[in-house]
Amino acid sequence: MNVFRIKLSTNTDRYTWTWLLGLTAFVMISWTRADSGDAGKVARLMEQSTDIDDQMARMESPPKFIRGKRIYQKQCASCHGENGEGVAEEYDEPLYGNRSLKSLTRRIVRTMPEDDPDLCVDEDAVAVSAYVFHSFYSAEARHNMGMAPRIELARLTVPQYQNSVADLLGYLTPSMELKGSKDPSLKASGSGEAGLNAVYFQSKGMNKANKQKLERIDTHIEFDFKEGSPHADIEPDQFAIIWEGALHAEATGHYEFRVSTQNGARLYLNNDPGQARGKLRDDSSVPGQQALIDGWVSSGEMRAMEARLFLLGGRHYPIRLEYFKYLEKTGSIKLEWKPPHGIWQVLNGEVLKTKRPPRTFVVETIFPADDRSLGYERGSSVSWSWFEAVTQAAVKTSSEIVERLPLLAGYKAGDENRASKLKEFLPNLAQLAYRRPLTGDEDLLFRDELLAKAESPEIAVRRGVMLALTSPSFLYAPWNASDSNPDPYHLASRLALFLWDSMPDQELMDAAAKNQLNSREQVLVQVQRMLDHPASKRKMRCFFEHWLEIEERDLQKDSELYPDFDEKLIVDLRRSLNLFIEEVVWSDQSDYRQLLLDDHLILNPFLREYYISQEVSEKGKEPEGNKPMTGFQRVRFPKEQRSGILTHPYLLSAFAYHNNTSPIHRGVFLTRNVVGRALNPPPVAVAFKDSDFPEDITMREKVTQLTSDTACMACHSVINPLGFALENFDAVGRWRTHEKARPVNTLSDYFTEDGERIEVERARDIAEFAAGNEAAHTAFVSQIFQYYVKHPPAAFGPNALQSLRLQFTEEGFSIQKLVMEMAVLAVTFDLETGTQL
Repeated sequence: MNVFRIKLSTNTDRYTWTWLLGLTAFVMISWTRADSGDAGKVARLMEQSTDIDDQMARMESPPKFIRGKRIYQKQCASCHGENGEGVAEEYDEPLYGNRSLKSLTRRIVRTMPEDDPDLCVDEDAVAVSAYVFHSFYSAEARHNMGMAPRIELARLTVPQYQNSVADLLGYLTPSMELKGSKDPSLKASGSGEAGLNAVYFQSKGMNKANKQKLERIDTHIEFDFKEGSPHADIEPDQFAIIWEGALHAEATGHYEFRVSTQNGARLYLNNDPGQARGKLRDDSSVPGQQALIDGWVSSGEMRAMEARLFLLGGRHYPIRLEYFKYLEKTGSIKLEWKPPHGIWQVLNGEVLKTKRPPRTFVVETIFPADDRSLGYERGSSVSWSWFEAVTQAAVKTSSEIVERLPLLAGYKAGDENRASKLKEFLPNLAQLAYRRPLTGDEDLLFRDELLAKAESPEIAVRRGVMLALTSPSFLYAPWNASDSNPDPYHLASRLALFLWDSMPDQELMDAAAKNQLNSREQVLVQVQRMLDHPASKRKMRCFFEHWLEIEERDLQKDSELYPDFDEKLIVDLRRSLNLFIEEVVWSDQSDYRQLLLDDHLILNPFLREYYISQEVSEKGKEPEGNKPMTGFQRVRFPKEQRSGILTHPYLLSAFAYHNNTSPIHRGVFLTRNVVGRALNPPPVAVAFKDSDFPEDITMREKVTQLTSDTACMACHSVINPLGFALENFDAVGRWRTHEKARPVNTLSDYFTEDGERIEVERARDIAEFAAGNEAAHTAFVSQIFQYYVKHPPAAFGPNALQSLRLQFTEEGFSIQKLVMEMAVLAVTFDLETGTQL
C-alpha cells in the first residue's frame, strides 16, 4: 500500500497546511469509496472468512448445515451467488437482512426457488435457511466475515456545517443580558412573552423619539390609525413606534418579508443591537445596521415593500421594526411574512417573542447536495465543488467576524488592550472550531504567529478564521478518529453532532475538561440535558419530515374537483401534522405506538369544517406541547375512521394523485416506512394512466388490472392490500363510503413476511399490526439511527440494531428513551476495538 508523507518546512506558511490536508482527505475518501464499490470485494472477503467448521460449531446439527449448503449450491447459488453476494442480471442485491432464523425459513418455504417454490420445503427449507443465516445472512455472520458496514471517513453534512458555523459565532457573541459575559447556550433562546415590545413616542419635528408616551406588548403588527393616533395621549399629526424582540424560524430556507405603509418604516432582522438606533436616526447607514427593508422616506402613498432572507430553522432571530408618521393625512402599518412552504400572513404571537436574542450568522453559500443514495443524508463525498464552497463560506465568515470584531473580541475603538484581546480571541475561536484544546504549536500559531506576520490585526483574524474553518479538525465528523479510547472532547463532539447537528456548548465542553464523560451514567446526564434543548427538537422534527417524506411531495389538487383545497389549507394541514407529532414525541410517554393508533387529529376551525361532514367528533382540550397552538384543538373520531399518522389528511393527500387516490403510492409508503418491509425495484416500469380505464370503474379495480401480471404481483401482493385499506379516504384525505356511486371495498388478505394471512380492512388494522410487529419496530429504529448518526447500526456492532430494538420494546416504545440509548451507543463506541467504552 502506498503511504503518503507530507513534511512542512519550517519556512512554509502554516496556514497552507489545511489545503494539503483537505486534498489528502479527498484522496482518502475517493480511495475508500472506490474500494468499497469494487464488484469483487464481497467474493474476496468471503474467501477470507473463517473455515466452514467454525460455522458448523454454532449449529445444533452439523449434518443439517452441510445439507443446507448442498441444497443452496444446487438451487440458489445461480441467482444469489456462492456466498450470497448476488449475481448480475439475476439477483444482484447481497443476500442479507434483519429477519430472524424462523422468519427466514418461512420466507424460503413460500418463495424459493422463485421459479418453483415447491422444490424447497419442510426439512430442506429448514436446512437451507440455517446455512444461509449462519453463513452470510445475519449481522453476526457478516461481522465475523469482515463484511459488516464500517464507519467511513465523513465530513459534516451541509446542515451540520451551517449549524456549527452559526453556533461558533453565537458562542463568541457577548450576552445581551450582562455586558461582557458569554451566553452559556450556543442557541439564542428567544424566550419571553408572546409578541414584541412596543414603545410609542410623540414626535417633534426631526426628533422622532421626542417623548415616550406608551410601552406595551403587541402580539401582531397590523394597525390602521386612519386620521387618528395609536393612543389618546399621542397627537395624530406626528408620532413614532419601535417594535423589538425575537422571531422564531421553524424551518431552514428562504423567508420573505413585507412591510405595507403609506408612512416611513424600516425593518431590521438578525442585526446586532446598535446604540444609534435608539433615536430613530434618518441615516440608516450606521455600521452593522443595514435595514432589510428601508422605506424611511415616504411620499404618503400606500406601498408594499418586500425582501427575502435565508434563515436556519429552529432558531430565534432579533427583529426590530421602526415606524413614524409625519404630517401625512393617514397612518397604517402591517408586517407580514411568507415562510418556506407557507403563505403570506401577518406575523403574530406564535412566532414573536419579547426577549431579543443575539444575531445568528447564517452561511448562505450554496453547497453541493449531500449524498442520499442510502436513504439518508451523509457527508460521504468530497469534491472540488464542495471544497470551493467550504472556502467561500470561510471567506464570508471571516468577513462577518472582522466586521463585528470589536463586539466579538470585547474592545472599543482606541482601546489600549486591543492587542491583548485579539491574542485571546484567535486561540479561543480556534479551540471552539476544533472542539478541543489546542496543541502547543496550534496555540503558538493562533496566539502569536498570525498576528506577528500579518500587515494588520484584521488580516491576521481573516487568516485565522480561514485556517480554522478549512481545517479537517472542523470539517470532519468525530467518528473518523482511528485512535482507540477516544478522549472526552471527541465524545463531546459526537454527542453534539448526534443530538444537535452542531458543536458542543460550554457545559458539555466543561464536562469533557473534567473527565465527566467517562461512563454511561455521565454521558446520560448530558444526553438528558441536551435532549430538552430547542436544537434537539429541531432535529427530531427534521427526522419525521424525512421519515414521512414530507419534503418530497406536491399536494396541489385539481381545483375543479377540490376547489377549497388551497395553499392555506395545505399550510394548516402541515401545521396540524407537526403539532400531532410533537404532542406524541414530547409527551411523558413519547410512545411510538400512539403515532400509529391515536384516534384524533389536531385541527383548527377551518380544517375542522373541511374534514368533518357530520358530527363525529368530541371537542377535547388543547393538547400539551412545546408550542402554542392558537386555534388548534384535539378532534376525536371513531376508531374505524382515523388512526394516527396513517390517516392524517396531509399524508393521505401527499400520497395521492392530483385528481384521485393512489393505492400504490399509499401502499408503498406504508410497506417501506411503517410496516418495514423491503421492496425490489419493479421489473417493468408501468405508468398509471387514468384515461386507459373505463370511467365507471373504481380506483381499486384500476390498480388490480394494472398490477395483475405475475411479475408485478411479487411486490404488489404486499403493496395493494395496504393501499386498498385506505380507499375510504379521497385524494384530499376526507372520509368517504362510496366511489362511483358504489360502496368502497377496502377488504383484502395480507400475507406477513412470515407467511401469516391477516385480514386488512381499515387503516387501524395496519396500525395495530405495525405497532405489535418486530419488523416494523426494527425498521423504525434503523431509520432514526441512520438519520441521527449518518451511519448504519451494523457499523456499531452486529447486535446493535437488535439490542436497540429490544430496549425500545422494554422501555414502552418511548421515542425519547430510544434516542437517548442511541446517543450513548454512538458516542461511546470505540472505533478501533469495535466495542463500547
